[in-house]
Amino acid sequence: MSIHVVGLGMDPGVLPEEHEERIYLAQVLVGGERQLEWFDDHPAEKLVVKAPLDPVLQTIGERVQEGKEVVVVASGDPLYFGIAHTLIRRFGEGEVDILPNISSLQAAASRIKTPWQEVVSVSLHGRQNMGELLSLLMQHDKVAALTDQRNIPSAIAQTLLERAVVENGSNKPPFMLWVFEDMESEKERVSRYTLEEAAQMSFSRLNMVLVERTAPAPGELRTGIPDEAFCCESRVITKWPVRAVGLAGLGPVPGDVVWDLGAGCGAVSIEAAAIIRRGRIIAVERRGGRVADIRRNVARFGALIVEAVHGTAPECLEELPEPDKIFIGGGLSTTTELLEIAASRLKPGGRMVIHCVLLDSLALVKAFLKQNFWPHEVTLIHPSQSRELAGDIHFKAHNPVFVISASKPE
Repeated sequence: MSIHVVGLGMDPGVLPEEHEERIYLAQVLVGGERQLEWFDDHPAEKLVVKAPLDPVLQTIGERVQEGKEVVVVASGDPLYFGIAHTLIRRFGEGEVDILPNISSLQAAASRIKTPWQEVVSVSLHGRQNMGELLSLLMQHDKVAALTDQRNIPSAIAQTLLERAVVENGSNKPPFMLWVFEDMESEKERVSRYTLEEAAQMSFSRLNMVLVERTAPAPGELRTGIPDEAFCCESRVITKWPVRAVGLAGLGPVPGDVVWDLGAGCGAVSIEAAAIIRRGRIIAVERRGGRVADIRRNVARFGALIVEAVHGTAPECLEELPEPDKIFIGGGLSTTTELLEIAASRLKPGGRMVIHCVLLDSLALVKAFLKQNFWPHEVTLIHPSQSRELAGDIHFKAHNPVFVISASKPE
């Protein structure tokens, strides 16, 4: 006997005949509190879906074993961030029958006359941050987001203002927000807002958001960005040839959490974002002016997954998520304290790249890695870049940099 999953669409009061009949035959009716309110008069046993899910899933399995007709009702379409996928994973494809319906994305797209295949979507339910939304906005022009009580439209707008506004707000933000409230009800409202407007407003609890890119980022997000394209205090920056070698040693991939310690103006973080596009990059810098530069560069190049943290390492590292990759471009001293803490937080199998310009720092790092049995290699980069001189060119040498690439043992 199958578990039947019925999509209620956007208006449970208007269901196809097949959906109504399946619900009518239910001996056990499963759904969220709001969904079950529509069926108060139904004689079936009611099971409320709430976190944690294991108890209700176990009870569903027991009722199926007892031969009961189990029907699960879900808002919208059960396979659009709904419970159907969870049921399939738990009980298997052959045990779950699905009656689809209109999803919130389909309904929203119809309101603004947008082909919904052009919209990608994400659920922010239960998320502690908006990293996945920001990742998608780096890759797509229209992203729909299912909100919750924490990740509300005004919070989304404020996050985008912080990450996407260039030069202290002097440039127009490159996004607009569509907010869809109480769809298919008498209180339905669909409106398009600037980020500034949405950040100051309150909305119905029942809403979804569509973020629409209205302008490209001012700068092209890629590797090998010219040094002079970055906002940079005192022109203290890891030169682009050295960035290229460091990032090659680091090997960031989509989905990684990357720490950039002693981030300066954030040039390494920005180019790491160009490589992975999806994930989270945390740029830690202790100097306020340089932190401001990081934020300007994030907005300038649209590197939305880069998060600037104003703090001193290693003191500020405790609250950060565990990294897959760590880049250390500054902050090393005459002790291994920063290395020890960073190494302890790095996931097994993770990569660490350290840039040094001093021989004593190189010796300190090598001794630490050898003592902890980390495989590593050192590459010496001594870039010289061409400059015009007397109608010809000459090469201006920069400081040599030792690039130490290491892997944490599994």
